[in-house]
Amino acid sequence: MQLVSYIITHTQLPGTSVKNTVELLNDGSTIPFISRYRKERTGNLDEVQIGDIVKYKEQFETLEKRKITILKALEDQDVLSAELRQKIEATQDITTLEDIYLPFKKSRKTKAETARKNGLEPLAKIIMSQNASDVDSIAHKYIKGDISSAEDALEGARHIISEWINERTDVRNNIRQQLERFAMISTKVVKSKKDDEAAQKFRDYFEWEESLSRIPSHRLLAILRAEKEGFIKAKITIDDEKALFKIEDRIIKSRNACASQIQLAIQDAYKRLLFPSLSNEALQNAKEKADASAITVFAKNLKQLLLGSPLGEKRVLAIDPGFRTGCKIVCLDAQGNLKHNETIYPHPPKSDAIGAMKKISSLAEAYQIEAIAIGNGTASRETEALIRKVHFKNDIQVFVVSEAGASIYSASKIAREEFPNYDVTVRGSVSIGRRLQDPLAELVKIDAKSIGVGQYQHDVDQTKLQSELDTVVESCVNAVGVNINTASTSLLSYVSGIGPKLAGNIVNYRTEHGVFKSRNDIKKVPRLGDKAFEQGAAFLRIKESKNPLDDSAVHPESYTIVEKMAKDLGKPIPELIGNSTVLQKLNLQDYCSDSVGLPTLQDIIKELEKPGLDIREQAKVFTFNQNIKSITDLQEGQLLPGIVNNITNFGAFVDVGIKESGLIHVSNLSDSFVSDVNAHVSLHQQVIVKVLEVDVPRKRIQLKLHK
Repeated sequence: MQLVSYIITHTQLPGTSVKNTVELLNDGSTIPFISRYRKERTGNLDEVQIGDIVKYKEQFETLEKRKITILKALEDQDVLSAELRQKIEATQDITTLEDIYLPFKKSRKTKAETARKNGLEPLAKIIMSQNASDVDSIAHKYIKGDISSAEDALEGARHIISEWINERTDVRNNIRQQLERFAMISTKVVKSKKDDEAAQKFRDYFEWEESLSRIPSHRLLAILRAEKEGFIKAKITIDDEKALFKIEDRIIKSRNACASQIQLAIQDAYKRLLFPSLSNEALQNAKEKADASAITVFAKNLKQLLLGSPLGEKRVLAIDPGFRTGCKIVCLDAQGNLKHNETIYPHPPKSDAIGAMKKISSLAEAYQIEAIAIGNGTASRETEALIRKVHFKNDIQVFVVSEAGASIYSASKIAREEFPNYDVTVRGSVSIGRRLQDPLAELVKIDAKSIGVGQYQHDVDQTKLQSELDTVVESCVNAVGVNINTASTSLLSYVSGIGPKLAGNIVNYRTEHGVFKSRNDIKKVPRLGDKAFEQGAAFLRIKESKNPLDDSAVHPESYTIVEKMAKDLGKPIPELIGNSTVLQKLNLQDYCSDSVGLPTLQDIIKELEKPGLDIREQAKVFTFNQNIKSITDLQEGQLLPGIVNNITNFGAFVDVGIKESGLIHVSNLSDSFVSDVNAHVSLHQQVIVKVLEVDVPRKRIQLKLHK
């Protein structure tokens, strides 16, 4: 099977694992389901390995689809020989395939095409044979129609020869190799834009030169963005003389008059056809690598953000702080339902701090509030200071929560459907409170590109980015599991095998018939068939079900195995839950079968020992330095508490409690070489940083990670 061989070549994974995984994918199985519940068939492949199989499967299918299109085009032109067909069918990469097809492409009117119409192809062939010594006199024979001189005839013949050279795979590959190894990217500022305020963030690239193969992804993306915005011009260069010499060495085999004509044709082919096309291809390849790197960074950040520490089912008072417009307050119950909302005005111009403190105190008591969430935007620090002055009757934890994307959510269709009778300010406050309770459940409602993590996410290939982010969200949602009786449509739509339509059907069924009492009830949802149940049931949890396995990651298809274990141990299933001592008495080999092996049985035991264990850490209270209110309060040498709020290839950004985030450059993360920023810090990690440099005019802060 060509597909399996192709995937094995690119992944080096075992053949049986690849073959079985492809079969499961073709059968409609998802990555989370395969990695968790089909370990025996895949040879225990993890999500990353299965993701690679999916990637190369799609790549192969794209290649095969392109081959079919090309073969049909060649058949229509009546130029498809058996040899050409075999060559195309044997091709294993898209670049080679396009090179093979290049001579047959129906292109716009070219100089070579015009020359052919003027009957100059025989002259071109005579020159390329390199046998004639007097090409001028031969060229005279072709003077007719639009060709008025021997020079016209020779020029037209050279255009045809240029095209032949351009279509030679060996020549193209040789230039590709030179571009790959030696290409430089250089930039020059557009003089008329040099002093534009918007251009200043690209000041470093007003005059720049660097190896294209070694330029870091963030720098290339910055250069390309600066060029797109019209502030700089970028160009790719190699040693043209060396490139021309290599082509001449391949093609010119004589020292006669033909040689000089071919030399001119080579120069024309290189300057007009080969270099523009292949340097653009090299830049596109570099951009694809930069995109892949940036998407990987974004995906890692998103995963850490989605798996951020949840406070859990606690009653929360959430505040979206502001000055002139006041602070929007909402009270949420433990399930995130809105119970109350109003606005207080503790800050200028109204400055009713005493009234605001009384109101917060009374609301905290009335709604038995257990935690307070404050958005980290405008007036956040002032609001936090106010809250810390309030004397609450009970111990209430105070958290500062990232507002990134809250305004996107509050104006979204999802928010309007959830809160049709409330304005965007109330919805924004609700989002802040729910993020504290369960970041994953709330953040899935927002377009991942708007969450505020990542690196040049709007400059990379949007289709690839979206695909990768959807995979990350799906992975996180299924790794944590979803309470089917409280989850939103957005959250349910990422559950394995469910998707947006079935998620809507689940919520509608829940609204109409009340909560699901068992996993079997899920089958009653309209259009949720056997396949969707197989893929999704184990990721959907049901609290307080009669069967405790319904609130675990044990798949319903394995319930009979647990029942047999319970029978063998002489205990009911509820007495196995959390009972490691009893479970360790089992000999798992006794439960192995053709379809169930040790990996699945070991997973079952782990789940019975700690059912529904949340893989996320518990939320921790954090306090910024209360004396730091703006960038002007910072001084070199200060040690400050901060929270990592973005990670890039060149370092980590840290929120120290002011509007501007500071950067810990990779060189300041450790005293030793740093190859991976994520190995040293993680998103939302609480850290201590040292202030190295403060550039107030450019609003830049350089930090060092303090160990």
